[in-house]
Amino acid sequence: MSSLDISCVREHFPSRPDDAHKGTMGTLCSITGSFGFSGAAVLSAKAALKSGVGLHYQVLPQSIYPIFASSVYESVCVPVRGSSHGTVAPTDLDQILNTVRRATAVLIGCGMGNTPATFEVLSEVMKAATVPLIIDADGINALSMHINIMTRMINSSPAPIILTPHIKEFSRLTKLSVSEILASPETHARAFCERHPNTVLALKSHRTIIAQNEKLLFNTAGNSGMAKGGSGDVLAGIIASLAAQGAKTFEAAAMGVHIHALAGDLAAEKLGKTAMLPSDIAEQLSGVYRAIEQ
Repeated sequence: MSSLDISCVREHFPSRPDDAHKGTMGTLCSITGSFGFSGAAVLSAKAALKSGVGLHYQVLPQSIYPIFASSVYESVCVPVRGSSHGTVAPTDLDQILNTVRRATAVLIGCGMGNTPATFEVLSEVMKAATVPLIIDADGINALSMHINIMTRMINSSPAPIILTPHIKEFSRLTKLSVSEILASPETHARAFCERHPNTVLALKSHRTIIAQNEKLLFNTAGNSGMAKGGSGDVLAGIIASLAAQGAKTFEAAAMGVHIHALAGDLAAEKLGKTAMLPSDIAEQLSGVYRAIEQ
């Protein structure tokens, strides 16, 4: 199993030609956030935009639109009516799927809320999307609540899928205990990918594993200052942005994991591990991208 470094990122990083414009640098549709979890939408959107995507459409419930719009200026917002709980709802599907069809990648799950509505929206997006689909956080939790049909849902989706669970979420997906996974994470990552050949797995931990079929990489950069709620939203935004720009799903996940970790190391260097925040990781992405572009 090989480890990631910046040369791996440079090899597969999306090119940015001099005649590029917003229409040629990818279009990302993000379906993220809910009442009480507006930060997940903000963090993933900022990370995606800072990672180079040309256009970003943000689908979000009206309840958090004012917060999001006052925090992120560059996104095209698609406010939907949502449910009484402040989450996107199946009644919003026409707007959601119309936005999905414009995209070159779709991100779903960050801060959506672990509700039946999330599962209904996710299942329809999985049927409709044909571009890379990055499923994070509550999207993963929604799948794990329907474990009896999860494999069929994933394997029948026309979209290439990237799943980004942390160890506890992976435990819910596989019904393995956390201790079983930690005893042999590579084995369980490989086994999951064998059952879901359409899927790239980014199994998040202090040594994140990226797996697809026979391919397996691990990441050793990053630090304990990143162990704060919101860090995963930043990572999801980075991966989704790279996929939208044309990176293949395995490479998008691998590059995103390492870029995220390097930005976390820059944040720790500047601010210290205790005080650094996930928003600081997003702010340090510019330093990582400057190094990649050199």
